[in-house]
Amino acid sequence: MKVLEFHDGKDEDCLRLSFEGVFDPRAARETELEPFFQALEEHADGWMPDVAEGKRRRKYARAAIWKALEEKHNRDSTSFGLYRTRWPALDMSLGLWLPPRLPKLDVWLKLNPLSFFAEAERCRHLVEMVRAWASRYPVSHAVAHSSDDLMLAGSPDFGRDKETAFRDGFDKIYEVCWLNVFGPKLVDTVGRERMLSTPAHRVEELPNGCVLLVTRPTLADFASDEARLAQARAHAHLRSDLDFDTLLRSLRERSATLAPVEPRFHPDVAPLLSRVVDRTASHERQRRIAELNAWQPPEPEEWRPASSSLPPDVDNPGRALEIYSTLAEHLVALLHTQVPSVFEQTPESLTDVDFYFWREDFPKSRLRENIDAHAVPAIGAYLGEVLVRNLGGRWIPRQKLDETQVLVGNRVWFPFIRAHRYMRSCQALLDFSLTRLYRVAERHRS
Repeated sequence: MKVLEFHDGKDEDCLRLSFEGVFDPRAARETELEPFFQALEEHADGWMPDVAEGKRRRKYARAAIWKALEEKHNRDSTSFGLYRTRWPALDMSLGLWLPPRLPKLDVWLKLNPLSFFAEAERCRHLVEMVRAWASRYPVSHAVAHSSDDLMLAGSPDFGRDKETAFRDGFDKIYEVCWLNVFGPKLVDTVGRERMLSTPAHRVEELPNGCVLLVTRPTLADFASDEARLAQARAHAHLRSDLDFDTLLRSLRERSATLAPVEPRFHPDVAPLLSRVVDRTASHERQRRIAELNAWQPPEPEEWRPASSSLPPDVDNPGRALEIYSTLAEHLVALLHTQVPSVFEQTPESLTDVDFYFWREDFPKSRLRENIDAHAVPAIGAYLGEVLVRNLGGRWIPRQKLDETQVLVGNRVWFPFIRAHRYMRSCQALLDFSLTRLYRVAERHRS
């Protein structure tokens, strides 16, 4: 049973929901959790999980849930996952902390994409679900918000570093999110009357003393100026020690960081940079696009005019060509599983190779002596073979690999020197990409 995975493709902003409630560990597990799943099934509007996973995956059903909890039970905890096989993607976990620990129901949820919550009615259902949970399982604090925005706030832990969170718990309101449930302790810290008078779309006192606060009707437009004003007003009201203008300025800066930037990459490496951007965390992506728009790949220096090429200095040129072919095959053997196009020896396969090495952080994650002894010669030979095969190039063999050239048009290129520079660092993989050299050679072929 295949579920939609969060990590298979391009990272996108998503809903993040965190809920920690108190439950009665003495009650029968099924009875105590029945209200939780009832609220989920009633209000998961268009995103109801259809898979429950303990030690194995099963179709969502109460029996599957109880089985999963049983399978994952340890001495003082148990947990299981809930997922979807259809869009939108869901990654949800429910954990129970059991005595001798403080009994706790811990829910963590991500739903992708965030744009799924652009409709007010769908957002209302989400709020009603959390309201039902918080009314039945009292919380110290619960939130639902944009994952990207929480990351830009400085921490996914709702505006606090891990040390502060561990030391202080939720001792004060560090961040106001789109949806918030404040437990009685936080309510008392702020003042119940003051909290209930917070300027927000919805403020409601729950029967157990918690307070539900929603800043505006919809979540997906959290970065709009209207949403930021609502967020800043609520936060400044709840924290009289904070300045409204300072809060608003910080929120607007976060919105500016997330605002879409049109890619204007150098055409030689645009396909490579597009893939680099897709692998960048979504909360950093627009900033990365802007950086790569401004960046220009250096002009390749690994060439000479054909008129000043180094002459062959090997006794057996045919044998030298066999060596280059064998070295190139070493790269194919290394990469063929991860980069199937490497068999083709095309310009597109060079881009695939560039991206693979960048994605793997190859110059930092492998031993330098192995890179220099094995990877660099294989990469240089492969680049040379692509120049020969696709641009009508011709090898000019030399005893030293660094002096070996490929003649293309009125220039000779030094693929092994390029490979050596290429493998210096992860940034060098972009600065000295194989794709860039090929495209420049292609333009100078005639």
